[in-house]
Amino acid sequence: MQIQDLPYSDPGIPDARSGPRFLWWLWRNQLGGQLKSLAWGLLHFVAVSALPFCVGLAVQAVVDRSGTRLALTGGLMLLCGAGIAVGDTFLHRTAVTNWITAAARVQQLLARQATQLGSALSRRVAAGEVVAVSTGDVEKIGWFVEAVSRFTAAALTVVVVCAGLALYQPALGVVVAVGLPVVALAVLPLLPRATRRADVQREKAGRATELASDTVAGLRVLRGIGGEELFLDRYRRASQEVRHAAVRSARMWSLISAVQVLLPGLLLIAVVWHGIHLARQGRITVGELVTVYSAVMILNYPLRHFEEIAMAYSFSRPSAKRAARVLSLQRSTAAATATAGTGEAEVPAGDLYDPDTGLLAPAGRLTAVVCGDPDAAGRLAERLGGHATEPGRSVLLGGVALDELSQDSARTAVLVQDKDPVLLSGTLRELLDVPASGAVRAADALAAAQCDDVLEALVQGSLDAADPMDARISERGRSLSGGQRQRLALARSLITDPEVLVLDEPTSAVDSHTEARIADGLRRLRSGRSTVVFTSSPLLLDRADQVALVHEGEVVAVGAHRELIDGDPRYRAVVTRETDDELAAADAGALVGAGQERNEIEEST
Repeated sequence: MQIQDLPYSDPGIPDARSGPRFLWWLWRNQLGGQLKSLAWGLLHFVAVSALPFCVGLAVQAVVDRSGTRLALTGGLMLLCGAGIAVGDTFLHRTAVTNWITAAARVQQLLARQATQLGSALSRRVAAGEVVAVSTGDVEKIGWFVEAVSRFTAAALTVVVVCAGLALYQPALGVVVAVGLPVVALAVLPLLPRATRRADVQREKAGRATELASDTVAGLRVLRGIGGEELFLDRYRRASQEVRHAAVRSARMWSLISAVQVLLPGLLLIAVVWHGIHLARQGRITVGELVTVYSAVMILNYPLRHFEEIAMAYSFSRPSAKRAARVLSLQRSTAAATATAGTGEAEVPAGDLYDPDTGLLAPAGRLTAVVCGDPDAAGRLAERLGGHATEPGRSVLLGGVALDELSQDSARTAVLVQDKDPVLLSGTLRELLDVPASGAVRAADALAAAQCDDVLEALVQGSLDAADPMDARISERGRSLSGGQRQRLALARSLITDPEVLVLDEPTSAVDSHTEARIADGLRRLRSGRSTVVFTSSPLLLDRADQVALVHEGEVVAVGAHRELIDGDPRYRAVVTRETDDELAAADAGALVGAGQERNEIEEST
C-alpha cells in the first residue's frame, strides 16, 4: 500500500478485543511495507556498523605500510557509504509510508464506526474522547506500528555486530557481547513507571480535550448566561494538570535517556581499558583495538531505537486501547449480521411498533408523542430509528425488526431527526443534497418548513450568491438563529422522504404563528407517509391524527388532543405545564362546583 493509493477501498475488520491486539492487527495488515522497511533498515544499520571494521583495517594497513590493503579498505568504505545513503533514504520513505497508511487505516475505521453507530456513538463515548482518538491518538498508533520494523532491524544489527566482534577479536568481543544486552535491557525496570505516567498524561489530556470541545459546542449558551470565565478557569486548571503530568512523564523519559547514555559510556570505557592492556601484552593489534572501539561507538546509534520503541509503545498503548474501545462498539448482533450480508433486504412498510413502551404509529398517519421527560423522549426517538435496541426488543416496522435489516435499509425506512440537528458548512444546495426518494422537491420541502425568511437571510449575508441555493452556510449554521437552523434541518429531513419520519421537538425554537404554518405544511407534505413527532406544542398536537402519552416508560393514553386535554390530568399537566398544586386546585374547584350544582338541583326539587 502506497500513500497515493489511499484511502483504502476496505480498511478491514479490526481486532478490537484489546489495545495490543489492535496494534498487532495493524502491523499484520501492512506486512509488505513492514518487510520493506526491515530490509532497508538492515542495509542501513549494517552499513553503518561496518564502518568501524573498515576504519580498523585502514589503520592496520597504515601501520603495516600496505598500500594495496589501504586502497581496498577505501573501496569498502565507499561501498558502506553508498549503503548508508541508499538504506537511509528508502528506510525513511518506507517508514513514513507505514506511519501514514496505518494512521489512515485507523481514521477510516473510526469514520466507518461513527457512520454505523450514528447518534449512539456520542451516548456511549464522550465526544472529547472521540476527538482525541481521531487526532493525537491516531498519530501515536501510527508511530508505534512504523517503529516496529526499524527496531527489529536495529536489534538484528546489534546481534550481528556482537557475533562479528566475538569472531573477529574474541578477547574484546566477548566483553561487548556480554555488555550490550545489559545496556539494552537496563531500562526495562523503569518502563512500567514511565508507562503509568504516560497513561496519566494521556487521560488528563483526553479530559481537557473533552472539556474544550464541550465548551466550544456550548459557547453560545455560555455567553448568554455569562459563564465564559467559569469554563475558562476550569480549562486552565485542566490544562495545568496536563502540564504537570507531562513534566512528570518527561522526567522519567529523561532518566531513561540518561541511562541509555551512561551505560554505553561505561561499556566503552571498559572496552578501551581492557583493550589497552591487551595491546600492551601484544595479544591484539592497534587496528583491532580501533575496530572494537569504533564498533562500540557506532552501536549507540541502533541502541537508541530500543528507547524509541519503548517510548512509542508506552504512548501508543493507551491510544490503541481507546481506539479499540470505540471500534468494539456495535449497534446490535443482528444489525451487524444484516449489515455484513451480501443481499440488500427490501425496505419494509406498515405500522411502527415499539414493544418496550407499547407505542404504535399507524402507517400513513401523523402520530404525536407527548413525554414529560425530554431525555426519555430522546431515547425513545433513537429507539424508533433502530438505535440502541437490545436483542429481541427491537422496534418493528410492518412486523419486521429493524435490527434485522442492514444499516442502509433501516435508515432508508426510518429517519430520526433529533432535537439538536447539525448543519454542515457549505452551500444550501450541498446541505439539501442528501439520499432521497426523489418524490419531494427541495422547493416544496423549504416551503413546508417555512424557510422563506431563511432563504432571504442567506442571500443578504452572501456577497456573490443571487440564488439562495448557492448561498453558503457557516459552520454548524452559526450565522443563523436557532429557529432558522431548525427549519433548514426540517426541510432536509422532508426531502429524504423516508417511509417513517421521526421528529424530536422540530419546532421548539420558532414562534407560534410559524409553528402553526409548519404543522400544516408537515401534514400536507407527509400525507400518506408515517410521521412521528415528539412534542408538547398544542399547535402540533391538535393537527395530529392521534396523540400518545408516554408516562414512566410506557404508553398510558391514546386519543385525539382535545379528548386527552379534557380527560387525562397527566396529559394536561405536560401540555399546559400545570404544576401538581395547580392540578389539585383545579380538581378541588371542579369538585366544589359539582357539589354546588348538586345542592342547587336538590333545593329546586
